[in-house]
Amino acid sequence: MSQHRSSGNQRVVRDVVFVDGVRTPFGRAGDKGIYAGMRADDLVVKCIRELMRRNPGLPAGRVDEVAVAATTQTGDQGLTIGRTAALLAGLPRTVPGFAIDRMCAGAMTAVTTTAGGIAFGAYDVVIAGGVEHMGNHPMGAGADPNPRFMSERLVDPAALNMGNTAENLHDRFPAITKDRTDAYAVASQDKLQAAYGAGMIQPDLVPVATMKPGEGWTVHTVDEPPRPGTTREDLAALRTPFRPHGRVTAGNAAGLNDGATAALLASSDAAAELGLGVKMRLVSYAYAGVEPEVMGIGPVPSTEKALAKAGLDIGDIGLFEINEAFAVQVLSFLDHFGISDDDPRVNRYGGAIAVGHPLASSGVRLMNQLARQFEEDPSVRYGITAMCVGLGMGATVIWENPHHADYSGTAIETAGALA
Repeated sequence: MSQHRSSGNQRVVRDVVFVDGVRTPFGRAGDKGIYAGMRADDLVVKCIRELMRRNPGLPAGRVDEVAVAATTQTGDQGLTIGRTAALLAGLPRTVPGFAIDRMCAGAMTAVTTTAGGIAFGAYDVVIAGGVEHMGNHPMGAGADPNPRFMSERLVDPAALNMGNTAENLHDRFPAITKDRTDAYAVASQDKLQAAYGAGMIQPDLVPVATMKPGEGWTVHTVDEPPRPGTTREDLAALRTPFRPHGRVTAGNAAGLNDGATAALLASSDAAAELGLGVKMRLVSYAYAGVEPEVMGIGPVPSTEKALAKAGLDIGDIGLFEINEAFAVQVLSFLDHFGISDDDPRVNRYGGAIAVGHPLASSGVRLMNQLARQFEEDPSVRYGITAMCVGLGMGATVIWENPHHADYSGTAIETAGALA
């Protein structure tokens, strides 16, 4: 979103920058998970408070909006969670908030929706993120799909089960074998473990204290889902729950998880005025619809749209953060664009297969990891965050690295931006 001025009644389109992003450690959903018994809104509150702590130059009253996504908007994830989380976090009552649902791309949509408001001039500074406590709210709980979907054959029945859509993607692309997806999944675990070892994940994690009867208080500072040391032989032995003799397993797909994320976005002018660091500049974004029964292919058309809007080619992209809902979904994206399975540009720090995927929160996790990689590798100018979305959609955001020599955004001090 390059800044330009025009005459007459046309408005100025302003640069939008990603100032900072944080998340809770991700937990496993269920009674034995680290967040069992904890409220979802409290997870969001911890993220908002940490963003404000890490950016002391930002007066709380300068936050113009709080947008929080949740897929299951009921109970502790309901009641316009963006507004309630803002109040619970101690932001001034003058700061409004709202809720968003685009299933897995909820936090990503919270970012792009508020970014559009910044570009238009409606906001200067916003907080956008997402939460999913799948232990409190299992996927699809309380949902009531309209019977017309089935009776009028508007969608394939498989569209309502994400695992079935992944099996359908295997059918469509037989070159993506189970052995290949297992190999990809093992690599995701290995890359996450290496990123932890290099200290690239920990800086964005908000410590969360929980209390369980008989166990006392525990402070969680790392993700719970990873399984370091996983081998292809381990994954080959897993059952295929969505289809007899299928290809999708718990090992080559993201799990059921709990967690929250939040990002701080601003106009480039507001960031400069307030002395806020800049981690990325938003270049373009796009959403696209596909056949619901193969929803995993969604990031292909959304990425093509985002590239076209930005005037870029896939070859211009130096880093990819692609949400790993299923290994087959990522591999279908890579095959389409002629990218190898082990391309070092793709998910350098591992992905959701290893770290977890608390649905509506995951979009900002992708952004956090891309921002870290931008700082680590200033030779890369453009990067992508992309994900598939339930009921047949794809979502893509293209970002520019402010550390690159040819950075085209407004010149802003970026030193120390990554706290």
